[in-house]
Amino acid sequence: MMVQNKHNEKYIDLLSLPGEYSKLDQTLEASFKILEYASKRRHTLFHTPTLSTFDGKRVSTRTMVLREFDPEKRLIRFHTDFRSIKIGQLKKDSHAAVHGYDPNLKIQIRFDGKINLHHNDEVTKGSWELSKEMSKECYFVGGPPGTRIDDPSGYDPSTFDFDSLNGFENFCVLVFQFESMEFLYLKKSGHRRAIHNWTTGKHRSSWLIP
Repeated sequence: MMVQNKHNEKYIDLLSLPGEYSKLDQTLEASFKILEYASKRRHTLFHTPTLSTFDGKRVSTRTMVLREFDPEKRLIRFHTDFRSIKIGQLKKDSHAAVHGYDPNLKIQIRFDGKINLHHNDEVTKGSWELSKEMSKECYFVGGPPGTRIDDPSGYDPSTFDFDSLNGFENFCVLVFQFESMEFLYLKKSGHRRAIHNWTTGKHRSSWLIP
């Protein structure tokens, strides 16, 4: 059984989420509120959701950092290395899925949609300027992420001279626009599950069997 600490209790109070979900609008509002809050607070579990991509044969899943959430445009922004394997996958197929779960909230949120890649453009320049120096250092590593090596210590940040310009060349922004969102709330007296869809251009929603 997970014990909530004071930080978690304060987090739940700040969100002011419903104790139960009787209306579909509540599931949408709660989801957007959680994501907006998590995009600005690194200690929340939804700040590090998982992103899944497909290369035509296999699904790849990894943890990402939620950099921005725009509820009006239904956009989620992530940062990554342009040399990473996921870039090649997304060039072949832009479809992706994002998943997050917080046991303190007892809420799971899943998104399906497509990703637009941004590299060496105005979007990346703006995101790069807002990034902290310690985050920028990750993009100066001398080789594509996932490359086999003999000695990992040779790739520690302390072993190279950081050049922000070279780091920017490897910096990439992933802008995920979701077409559907599924909400699941776990409660002993009765779970609640709902789907929200925008594939037709209009928002449609429905309850689902949990």
